[in-house]
Amino acid sequence: SRASGGRGGAKMSAVAMAAELQQLQGRLEALEERVFGAPGGPADARKIADGLVKVQVALGNIASKRERVKTLYKKIEDVKKYLDPQYIDRMAVPDAMKLQFILAEEPSILAQAALLEQVDSLKPYLDSAHIKAAPDHAARLQRLSQIHIQQQDQCEAVTENIRVLLEDYNRMVSFFPAVLLARLGKP
Repeated sequence: SRASGGRGGAKMSAVAMAAELQQLQGRLEALEERVFGAPGGPADARKIADGLVKVQVALGNIASKRERVKTLYKKIEDVKKYLDPQYIDRMAVPDAMKLQFILAEEPSILAQAALLEQVDSLKPYLDSAHIKAAPDHAARLQRLSQIHIQQQDQCEAVTENIRVLLEDYNRMVSFFPAVLLARLGKP
């Protein structure tokens, strides 16, 4: 009896869920109808266009009757001009000033042009077989670099060894006259 009671509860909740789902679907359809209007064809689209024209005419009538709105409509062009990204450039630096900047930089521009022409004339050297073959020599260069590093390490070891030997030599040379004098003084 417990098992059947459990099943009945599951059936009841499934029925309740189906009813709740159906209620939500009905509410959603009502909302869509309010937002989008009743389903229809081109007649509905024509009604919308007519409604928009009426709204525009009404706004135009309101604007023509009020001075403040008229001045705002006139200033729309000014606002568009101010919103143009190039407006600041035109306003801040007039064309005559830009021309002066260019003329002042003329020697530098000519020098840069000469350098570019020189690079262009040297371009065939960059396209030469020697330059193109450089990647092929990368492995050999790597080996030579390793040998160079090893030789530097060996050179440092030899230098340290010579320094130690010179220190020993200097100690012997400074100690030798004292020993020689001591022996010469005592026959």
